[in-house]
Parts: sequence; C-alpha cells; structure tokens
Amino acid sequence: MGGKNEHVKTTTEHKPGFLERLSETSGGMLVGLATFALSFYILFTNEGRTLKTASSLAEGLSLVVPLDNIQIVSHENDKKLVHLSGVLRTSKPLYDPSYGVSIRAVKLKRQVEMYQWVEYEDSKEYEENGEVKKETRYSYNTEWKSEVVNSRNFDREIGHKNPSAMAVESFTAVASDVQVGTFFLSRGLIEKINNFKQMSLSKLEDPHADVIRSGDYFFHSENPRRPEVGDLRVSFFYAGLSEAFSHTVLPDMVTIVARQQEDHLVPYQTKSGDVLNILYLGELTAEEVFQKEHESNSMKTWGLRAAGWLSMFLGISLMTRIIYTLVDWFPVVRDLVNIGLKAFAFCLATSLSLLTISVGWLFYRPFWALLTALLAVVPILIARSWVPPKKQQ
Repeated sequence: MGGKNEHVKTTTEHKPGFLERLSETSGGMLVGLATFALSFYILFTNEGRTLKTASSLAEGLSLVVPLDNIQIVSHENDKKLVHLSGVLRTSKPLYDPSYGVSIRAVKLKRQVEMYQWVEYEDSKEYEENGEVKKETRYSYNTEWKSEVVNSRNFDREIGHKNPSAMAVESFTAVASDVQVGTFFLSRGLIEKINNFKQMSLSKLEDPHADVIRSGDYFFHSENPRRPEVGDLRVSFFYAGLSEAFSHTVLPDMVTIVARQQEDHLVPYQTKSGDVLNILYLGELTAEEVFQKEHESNSMKTWGLRAAGWLSMFLGISLMTRIIYTLVDWFPVVRDLVNIGLKAFAFCLATSLSLLTISVGWLFYRPFWALLTALLAVVPILIARSWVPPKKQQ
C-alpha cells in the first residue's frame, strides 16, 4: 500500500426547525410501518419453511439407500434417493491458454486485480453559531482491487484517476462432466463444490514478454515490487481437485445424497415439499449428512428469526420516533423519553415476534405454539413491573 494523501472538506447546513424535523419523522413513520409489516412476513414464513425442511430431511433419512459399489449402476435403485461417497473425476483438464495454466478440477477461477486509487472518508458533525457543520476527511490509498473503482465519484479525482476498465477479465471455468464413480453430477451438485484453493505458479514460465511471474501471481507491470496505478496481477484458484498432485495432495472426496436417474444424480422431490440435492466434502455416513442439514436448517431459522425481530424493533422505533421529536427541545425529558421508547420497542417487538412464531407453529405443533404464545406475555409483564405502583390515597 502506498501513495497516501488526504484533505478536509467542511460544509455548513442550517439547523432544521421543528416543522422540518417533524416532516422527516413523518416520512420515517412510513418506512417504519413497511419494515414492521415485513417483519411479520419474515417470521411467519420462516417457521413454515423450517418445519417443511425438517419434515423433508426426516423423510429423506427414512428412504435413503446407501450405494456400496459406485462403479456399477444398479437399476433397482433408479428414481430412489441414494447416498454415496467417492472421489471426483473430470473428463479433461481445465485450461487457460492466455497464461498456460492447466489443472484437472471441477472449477478453475482466474482472479484479476488492478492497482487503483481508493477513497476513504470519515465525517463528524458539530454545531457552531447555531449552524450544523459537517467536517469530512478524505484520504486516498493505492490498493489491489478485483473490481474497477470509479474515480469519478471521488471528492477530488485530480491526482487519483483510475482506468475505466481492466484489460484482462476475471472468469471461472467449470468442467462439463463431473463424476463420482460411474455417476454424473447434476449442475446443482457441481455448484456446491466451492472449496477454492490458490494454485502454485512456481513451476510455470512467464507466458508473454510483458507479463512477469512473481510468487503465485502473474503481473502486468514493469516492476511488480513497485506497481503503478493501472497495473494488473493475476492469480488462479481451483475447486474440486480430480487428479492427484502428489502423494500428499489427493483428489477431493465428496458425499452425495440425491436421486438416482440411471447414471445421473439429480434433485429428489420429497412428499413434504423440499428438494434434496446434497453434497459435502469428505466421506460421511447418511446419518452424518442429514445431521449437518438439520444443523444448517437450525442456523438459518435462528438467523431469520433474529432478522425478523430486528425488523420489528426498527419498525416500532421509527413509528414512535415522532414522540421523541415532540419533546426534543427539553434535554432531560428527551433523554428519558428516548430510553422509554427503546424499552417499549424492545418489549413489544419481542412479544409480537414470539406471538407470530407461535401462529406459524399452530397447525403443526399446537403444544409448542401455545407455550410460545405464553412466553410472548413475559416481556409485557416485565415492562409492567417497571412501572411504579400508584400511591395509596
């Protein structure tokens, strides 16, 4: 990293009046209402998706047939859900003629980076003489970036201009035929092979007179140690190795659960509604595969629950922001109201989220739905306990 410089820019804005702040808050209420409505959709549909996936996985585990010999296609298992493990095989190497790179793998990725100017900004606001001032510090560094940085958007492009495009493009080559034993993998299974590792280029020669190899990179530069803006460096990554490099670097082994269709492995449609088309690296039993899928489903469920709760909390906060705006000229009252509104949003979002989740479970597991609905009352009871009781007359 080099070529660092910076400058500071100060702008002045008039302090918004009460009516302007009220207008902005009103607009925020509409956004809050939309966010609030979206949270119900996320939470409700997530529970249905979770239960459908769990049911599909349970169905799959009860039906899956293990294939002991993957070198023979048994027609008895045709159209059934099967489980198998084996090393990856591809029909021919993947090749990049521009740089003389070749490898037997499922995927070969050429990554191109350009040395460019990058702008960073750090802003702070303060009040001075009744006006709102914004001070922004812009700094510029030169860095390797895989995407073109548009210098036209810089605050100061002079002296920090980047090329508008790269002379060499990144790309990913994918093998047309991928097998495990005698079985061909579907496109969906091939897409799941993404264990990319960087290729060593130490044994390759410079492909062109204007390209220099240094370490595991090809440089389009006069001096790779002191690059200039616009210089390129190219690296290569592979995924799904299908030929041994040495005694220590062996072809990748995968475990698959999918539908056997003659000598192809394709998606399996369950009666529960989900599609099973599973691939993991390494050798796993059918039980281990479905356990991993259950864990993945659980992580996704809790992630969407958190996203739904956060959307609800933000929606309620935006919709009640107008109360804060009405009292924001009284510092002490303003701070107390702000704390109260956040506590209100937290409790209401938690209760409504639990209630929505319980409705999602109602038709599948009524007992758990009822228990979750009862839990939804807890935040409200806690909030009420914070309110001081009325003094006896």
